[in-house]
Amino acid sequence: MGFWANLKAKRAHKSALREYEISYADWERDVEIFTKIKEAFALAAKGEDAASNLTVQKPGEFVLWTGQGQFHETGRTAGRYEGSSQGVSIPIVAGIRYRVGANRGTFVSGTEIQVYKEVGEVVLTTERLMFNGMMNTKEWLFSKWNGAATTSDESDYIFHVSNRQKTSGILFQPSTGREFNRFLAQALISAEQGISAVKPVLSEVLKGLEEDKPKKPLLELSSS
Repeated sequence: MGFWANLKAKRAHKSALREYEISYADWERDVEIFTKIKEAFALAAKGEDAASNLTVQKPGEFVLWTGQGQFHETGRTAGRYEGSSQGVSIPIVAGIRYRVGANRGTFVSGTEIQVYKEVGEVVLTTERLMFNGMMNTKEWLFSKWNGAATTSDESDYIFHVSNRQKTSGILFQPSTGREFNRFLAQALISAEQGISAVKPVLSEVLKGLEEDKPKKPLLELSSS
């Protein structure tokens, strides 16, 4: 019994160890991110940017984070005709005729989708989110903010603002998107309640992370 019980325990421990390593890596990354956020807001409180940039900023506005992302916005697929069509054959010269077609059906507009465009610089400040590219520029003001949505891996975002009917967003690499997600949440708190409101929130988050630090599983073997 001892041999088979120990074999089963070793297999279970190996599986638990893999899960621990994944959880620990995510935990460690979050500690790193929130420490970075804390430093960024400490600089903003002193009137300094946390990242170098070429953005023309408004008075009292400070840059919290910059990164690379791909801009996308609502567009449509190609439309089409549904229904019958007819054509008329017109003689031009001997042996040559030109056919003119006519659609008698109904034109159906294309489906609305998010059209992915160029990669550029993403700038997050205490007042807005911006995308700066060679062909596209866009800003999402927090004062007009209605909400946002993201994919399960936190890589792709759609932003909703009250001054724009069509939605648009940014696609990041997953690791970048995870960091952006956490910076964005604190930037929104800052925009609503002021920079000083972020410090106690971050302290609570970091304290909670320390308490939730994943524990490495132990291997317990039977001696019988």
